[in-house]
Amino acid sequence: MTPGYFDAYPTIQFERDESGVLVMRLHSDGGSVVYSHQHHSDWSRAFRDVAMDQDNRVVVFTGSGDAFCERFGAQRSIKRPSDWHHIYCEGKQMLRDLLEIPVPVIGAVNGPATIHAELPLLSDITLASETAVFQDEPHIGYATVPGDGVHVFWLDWLGTNRGRYFLMTGQRISAAEAQTLGVVNEVLPPEQLMPRALELAQELAWLPDLTLRYSRTLLTQRLKRLLEEGIGHGLALEGLGALEMIIPRAQPAADAE
Repeated sequence: MTPGYFDAYPTIQFERDESGVLVMRLHSDGGSVVYSHQHHSDWSRAFRDVAMDQDNRVVVFTGSGDAFCERFGAQRSIKRPSDWHHIYCEGKQMLRDLLEIPVPVIGAVNGPATIHAELPLLSDITLASETAVFQDEPHIGYATVPGDGVHVFWLDWLGTNRGRYFLMTGQRISAAEAQTLGVVNEVLPPEQLMPRALELAQELAWLPDLTLRYSRTLLTQRLKRLLEEGIGHGLALEGLGALEMIIPRAQPAADAE
């Protein structure tokens, strides 16, 4: 029987084979992601559904078309603290629930990942197409505090100084450089990316269920701790910075003549 959540999210395509390998493919109308508030909302809920489904034994997480996520669509309007609270809650839930998926996750970065590049990199095994590029475009580039979890993970992956440089300058890292830095595990031609991801998934899927689950639990423990230490504070500061940009400023009084 097909799980109900397979058809619940308009920005995610699900497919699962008989061995329990679930492919999650992010998209916009079947093509590459044009990132919008709908994606943020869908992803923050879908990871929990995937985590709760006991028939999933390995998850392959990828994008559609020639990019993982590099274009913007419609975003939520932020005018007051209650508007940001929605993003605050979803942002925490999305990363927590991704790490709470209790079986191995394989990330297959199919092209440029300049928006939410941290998501596939939180996988236990991360593969990248030769065309992939990694960047944190939405924050400093748009005068926004990089506080939605990127400050936690990129400083860990790249080291403190490299990570701060990456976030503060909008640095773009090629797939080859990302492999050299230890951010991704394998770099492949685009046509070989998904076959290799599925090959690795099948190699894992034969393992006993508890071996799969307890290995994932053990290997994400440190990341969960780092996330809990930084995500709430980071999102709060990002929200304060966002509100500062939109609150109307009182015009200075004209000098008395």
